[in-house]
Amino acid sequence: MSSPPETIPISHLARAAYCPRQLYYARRDDDHAPPSEVDAVHELAFEYDGLQTATDRRLRERSLAVSPATYRSNLAALAERDDYGRLVDPALRNVVLYGRDCHGVAHKVLESAGDGEDAPSPTPTVVSPGDPPPRGVWGPQRVRAVAVAKALAWERGREVPRALVEYPSHGVVRTVRLTTRNKSAYRRTLWTVRSMQGVPSRIRDEAKCDACDYRTTCGTKTRSLKTMLGLG
Repeated sequence: MSSPPETIPISHLARAAYCPRQLYYARRDDDHAPPSEVDAVHELAFEYDGLQTATDRRLRERSLAVSPATYRSNLAALAERDDYGRLVDPALRNVVLYGRDCHGVAHKVLESAGDGEDAPSPTPTVVSPGDPPPRGVWGPQRVRAVAVAKALAWERGREVPRALVEYPSHGVVRTVRLTTRNKSAYRRTLWTVRSMQGVPSRIRDEAKCDACDYRTTCGTKTRSLKTMLGLG
């Protein structure tokens, strides 16, 4: 009997959803650590309550992507959510989840009161350091959110019908439901990563390429530092 396939890091799925070629270069160069400024944005996701009453001066000292007035307005709207109390005081923080196909971090897991099979489903969240689109979430974040929800569902042995994506530098939170469309996008990305051999084909999206850290070396034959040091 063959062994099950190795689980894939959820961060790899998100990269592949953005561009499979980018994932190839990140793997080649062992480049998986997020930029240091990401931590400052992530901290905001655990401070919504205090930031609502912060002064303009204090807000300008933080890693916000909008003006203090806009940020307060966004947080006021966020506070109207039914799950706001659980967002600011989550049951679990930065928890590593292991699913059937993937593993990775849920930055928060929101739990509702109740016991047994009739208890409300838990909700994982993914914190994004970037900007939200006008509506919904970006494709790679949708795949990441579905992956985190599926990993949590596998661990809990129950359905997890949705996940949240937080954009704390804007004070915005978006819901990703595990619809047929969203689960299909996740499965396609999972297949892409598992079947990847060699350098993937280029994508035809100038906007993505312009924002990619590998845009100046994409297609060139370079060696990682690890390889040059004889460690790879």
